[in-house]
Amino acid sequence: MLARTCALGASMLAACGGPRGGQPAAVPPPVVVPPPDAAPADAAPPAPEGYVGLGAGSVDPAVVAAHAPPPLSPEVSARIEAMLDARAAPAGALTSAGDRMVFTWRVTGRAQVWRADGPRAFPVQLTGGEDHSSLAAIAPDDAHLVISRDHGGSEDPGLYWMSIEGGAPTPILARAGVQARLAFVSDDSRWVYYLSNDGTPGSYALARWDVRTGAREAVFTEPGLWSVLDRRPRAAIDPALPALPAGVDPATRVGDVLLLSRALGNAQNEVFELDLGTGALSPRLGVGQPADAGPDEREQYQAVFDATPGGLLVRTDARDDRLRLYRWRAGEFTPVTPVQPAEIAAMTIDHPRTRIYLVVNDGGRRRVEVLDARTGRALALPPPPAPIRGDNAWLSGLSRDGRFVQVTFDGARQLPTTVVWDWRRKAWATWTLGSAPELDVARFAPVTIEQYPARDGTPIPMLVRRPPGCPAPDAPGATPPCPVVVQFHGGPEIQALPSFSPLAQLYVDAGFVFVEPNVRGSAGYGKAWLHADDGPRRVQVITDVEDCARHLRTAWARGGVAPRLGVVGRSYGGYTSLYAMSVFAGAYDVGVAEVAIASLPSFLANTAPYRRALRISEYGDPVRDAEVLRELSPLTHADRVVAPLLLLHGVNDPRVPVGEALQMYAALERRGIPGGLILFADEGHGTSSRANQVLALGHTLAFFEQHLR
Repeated sequence: MLARTCALGASMLAACGGPRGGQPAAVPPPVVVPPPDAAPADAAPPAPEGYVGLGAGSVDPAVVAAHAPPPLSPEVSARIEAMLDARAAPAGALTSAGDRMVFTWRVTGRAQVWRADGPRAFPVQLTGGEDHSSLAAIAPDDAHLVISRDHGGSEDPGLYWMSIEGGAPTPILARAGVQARLAFVSDDSRWVYYLSNDGTPGSYALARWDVRTGAREAVFTEPGLWSVLDRRPRAAIDPALPALPAGVDPATRVGDVLLLSRALGNAQNEVFELDLGTGALSPRLGVGQPADAGPDEREQYQAVFDATPGGLLVRTDARDDRLRLYRWRAGEFTPVTPVQPAEIAAMTIDHPRTRIYLVVNDGGRRRVEVLDARTGRALALPPPPAPIRGDNAWLSGLSRDGRFVQVTFDGARQLPTTVVWDWRRKAWATWTLGSAPELDVARFAPVTIEQYPARDGTPIPMLVRRPPGCPAPDAPGATPPCPVVVQFHGGPEIQALPSFSPLAQLYVDAGFVFVEPNVRGSAGYGKAWLHADDGPRRVQVITDVEDCARHLRTAWARGGVAPRLGVVGRSYGGYTSLYAMSVFAGAYDVGVAEVAIASLPSFLANTAPYRRALRISEYGDPVRDAEVLRELSPLTHADRVVAPLLLLHGVNDPRVPVGEALQMYAALERRGIPGGLILFADEGHGTSSRANQVLALGHTLAFFEQHLR
């Protein structure tokens, strides 16, 4: 048995709640929607040779026990614990009066829901236990919350209703193997609308739960990967819409109209308008795209109702290489934002339809811009209060009345801090405080955005953090090069950002230069860059991974000595690490892969049904592209691995089944490759509990320190 060790991946996302409209009381008959031109999302391709299934039931408990993470020394644990104590000020949701904030916080080691009864007030913990709980919404009555709760990283969250004062939560829908996601709460707080796959594992239906009786009933049940983008009362959309059906009580405001998105791929979707009063479904954006459209034909849309009846605000890359904002009316698009290298990374409009908020991504640097919803005129949002530095910013919440907006600021040396702007008082307020006990974040390594050339000449951006004793390659002197750890991000349709990162600083403190490339396939650089690696195209650009190593070994050499290189990644980044260590054997000296895909065919056959359709659009069709998928699988080339390689995986992972790690480990063990395997019995797609994060990081850093020095 080989030695066993492990690693941690990190991600950040921000969500802006859409506006709430009225409450339908009578449910129309189900709407028939033509299915997309593709096989059902839950129809698995034929299973290749290898494992079958996913989750704890797919692996022998004795195997899990044999690969449990070994304990760390107290000194190593203490060093990592200290860095994990650097905690951001959590963003939350404000009550209508702006007098209370509810937020999700991991200060206990697991995500729980908290309440603050004023700016900088001592928070009250509302949820507890071993499951991860998060706030989904404050109900319009300001007296109740909707809570999302996941068990063991299975990514089957249930929804719960509870008092804002605390107490036992009431299940709305909480069932093993079922995902429930909040859509919205009716204005009178009587109905909770949610999407779930309790009918078909690979499809989401819209249903509602009666707060008074606990009854559930279907609203929209057609197959598809549906989500709700926005909703407005019927009269606010167009006063000329047809009258409500006979027998419907207008006082219940059943006439709400929804904007629905049906995903065809991870960056491809259609948008429909659904009238809950009449049951009419109208196509709006991107409808009719074939699910197997080529990468250049794929279109993604985010839409909300505009300030004027009959119009939409649309963020899309369908009409330009970059994601831009448009006004849409009767099929005509009018640009709101100019053609520019920057992308509109996020967009929303407040509930009163007075202000549009944009998060602009300019090569990884983010800023928040505000527009008047009717005129499009730019509105000034003042700089944050000192000592907060506004290096990067993103929108993290809006109050229901539009008066308050939450913006989170961060930077390489700026702990993420969320502050609230009051449009009426024209003042910032800090509700929650981040903390970095016994840490001086001013000493954290700055981030530089650099480039390296791909073999076809394309410049590839990369974020670089250097320890103080590791000079830049062009610095004078004879100091030998420091070892380098290259982390490839997951997704692959996301972007490494120059943000505050205790994880990156741990590598820097260990004496490693930490590099994060945004290879082709990453988000943030336009549609052509995003889709450059889709399906069989991956063969042409995955060489960016080897080209990074080639550049670092030559351009970063000092005195004729090349730096030693390590590679690490999580999810798709883990796949990239395996590919780097197998197909590009010799490019990197040591690798760590967390929750990594080893075989694309077996991954597509066994991943959760809700993931399959989205991943096929990214990686390729299991039948049509079978040979390419096999060739692009690290497991196919496992016999090339010559350097130490560590694998780690959560047993409950619904995205990348644990069988991926087991089959790769077996192939490496047969050849005696140093490294090993760590399995986390109570985790899913990565480590989420604080204790497991410490173990993962500790073993990963020890592995690199052992093999890169």
